[in-house]
Amino acid sequence: MKKREDEPKKGAPAYMNTYGDMMTLVLCFFVLLFSMSTVDAEKFQQLVSSFHAQVSIFDGGQTINNTSTVMQNGMSQMPIKETTFSIQNTLQIEETLAETEEDLSQYVEAESIEESVAVERRGNEVVIGFQDGILFDSGKAQIKAGAIPTLSTIGERLKQYIDQGYTLRIEGHTDNMPISNTQFPSNWELSSARAIAVMRFYLEEMNFDISKVSCLGWAEYHPIASNDTSEGRAMNRRVEIKLSLPVTE
Repeated sequence: MKKREDEPKKGAPAYMNTYGDMMTLVLCFFVLLFSMSTVDAEKFQQLVSSFHAQVSIFDGGQTINNTSTVMQNGMSQMPIKETTFSIQNTLQIEETLAETEEDLSQYVEAESIEESVAVERRGNEVVIGFQDGILFDSGKAQIKAGAIPTLSTIGERLKQYIDQGYTLRIEGHTDNMPISNTQFPSNWELSSARAIAVMRFYLEEMNFDISKVSCLGWAEYHPIASNDTSEGRAMNRRVEIKLSLPVTE
């Protein structure tokens, strides 16, 4: 007699239980991540609209157009335009500063003051430095009469940049030899007084825009040479005028 075949089991196949458990765990995992994140309401709405357009599981909403800055998964795309603008702006600044340095160097040479004044580029600034002893006597903060023509000559060109929106920062520096008297208790006061003296000259004698000029005294704490030799100390005793580009948004 032929054996009767077993009737097939009712319901889903056995492997579906394992599959369902796995999907439930994955869902719980993403729900946990979602609960720990900060939700951007606008991006979430775009995400919902995107799902509706693709698989029609949500009611309402609109699809994300091609010009949106949010991709199908709701994440922001890289701001390519802003990055490109930043690179172009940096290149333009570099080019402008190079032109400014070259213009001032040629001007100093044409006016035959290159032995007293040095021009160089440092980062985002063009620095005009005066040799030791050109502007001030030792331990003094009064501009020497013989330095006025040099300050006036370089000031004529600086004023053109000031009128274009550039800013000037005048910095005073000393060597590490201590000073202590009733007028200058330390090198802080001496370096600051020298920077102020140059600033006042340009404001009062050459009518620089006061909103575009500032000054700072560094004492002996920003040397450019060793203070162990007389030559190094002479290099550190200096006044520098730093020309900066106008700030643009």
